[in-house]
Amino acid sequence: MKFVDEATIHVQAGDGGNGALSFRREKFVPRGGPDGGDGGAGGSIYFEARSGLNTLADFRYTRQFRAENGGGGAGRQRSGRNGADLVVGVPVGTLVRDSETGELLGDLTRDGSRLRVAKGGRGGLGNTHFKSSTNRAPRRTVPGAPGEGRALFLELQVLADVGLVGLPNAGKSTLLRAVSEARPKVADYPFTTLHPELGVVTVERHRSFVIADIPGLIAGAHEGAGLGMQFLRHLARTRLLLHLIDVAPLDPEADVAADVRVIEEELRLFDGDLGSRERWLVFNKVDLWPQAERPARIEALRAALGWTGPYAAVSAIKGLGCPELMGRLMQRLEALGPVHRDMPDGGEGVESADA
Repeated sequence: MKFVDEATIHVQAGDGGNGALSFRREKFVPRGGPDGGDGGAGGSIYFEARSGLNTLADFRYTRQFRAENGGGGAGRQRSGRNGADLVVGVPVGTLVRDSETGELLGDLTRDGSRLRVAKGGRGGLGNTHFKSSTNRAPRRTVPGAPGEGRALFLELQVLADVGLVGLPNAGKSTLLRAVSEARPKVADYPFTTLHPELGVVTVERHRSFVIADIPGLIAGAHEGAGLGMQFLRHLARTRLLLHLIDVAPLDPEADVAADVRVIEEELRLFDGDLGSRERWLVFNKVDLWPQAERPARIEALRAALGWTGPYAAVSAIKGLGCPELMGRLMQRLEALGPVHRDMPDGGEGVESADA
C-alpha cells in the first residue's frame, strides 16, 4: 500500500429527528390530549487511533463521511431512534485540524483513543411538551437540529523514540536493518528510502524502543528539495536524533564536515525545536578505514566539527559497534523518562474536539 501522510476529507454528523405532532384517539376517551414523541439524536462521528494502521491511504478514495440521521418521533409519545455513531479508524500519530481555520482539534497518540470531530444534531420535541392548562391541544413541535459538518485536514506524524537523519546513502536503512526486524530497501543509489520506515529495537526482554528512518536530506530540504520537506515533520515526535555520517564517501574530494553542517542547517531552518533536539553523531562505514587509523580519523572529524556531544563509530553493513550503540541509546531514553501523552478532556478513552 502506498504511504500517504496527508488527507483532506469532509465529515457530516447526522441530523436530529423531528418531533411529532399527534393527539390521542382512543375509544371511550373523548378529547384525547397531545401525545407526539420526540425525535432521536443524530449520530456523531469519531476518529479512533488504531495501531494496525500506518498510512492515510484509505482517505485518498473515501473523502466523504456521514453519520446516520435520528428517527422522527411518533404518536403515543414514542421517541425516534437515535442515529448510529460513525467510528473511523486512523493511524496512531494522526493530527486532526479544521481545514478552514487550521485549528488543531486533536492529536491521536494512543492506540484506542477517540476524538469526536462532528457532533450529531439534537432530536426535536413533540407537541406533548407544549400542553398546558390553557393550551390543551398544542400544535407546536420543534424540528431536529442539523448535525455538525466540517472539512478536516489529517496529518500523520510517526511515533518513534529515535530518528535517523543524514545525506542520501549515509547508511540509515542499513543501520535500521542491522538493529531491528524492519527490512527497508537498500541499494547503492540515492533516495532508496521513499517514505518513513519504523523498526523496534529490542535491547533485552522488556527493554525496547522505536527507531524511524526518513528519506535522506539534501541542501534546500526545508524548502522542498528532494524528499526532505515532505517527511521532516515525522521527526517532530522523536526524543533524540541519530545523525549518520558516511566517513568514506565515493567522492574522495567530498568534505565530510561540510556535509554534516548541511544537515544541521536544514534541521534548524525547518524547525528551531528540531534543530536544538538532542543529536548523536554516528560515524558509519568505519570498516573501510584501516583499523589502526580509525581513532585518529574520528578525532580529526570531531575537531573539524567542534563536536563535544555523544558519538559512535559503527559499520552498519557488518554490525560493527551497533549493539553497543543501541545499548547506550536505551540507557539514555530510560534516563529521559517515559513519555506522557496527555489527552484533552472528554472522558476516559475519548478525546473530544468540543470546547
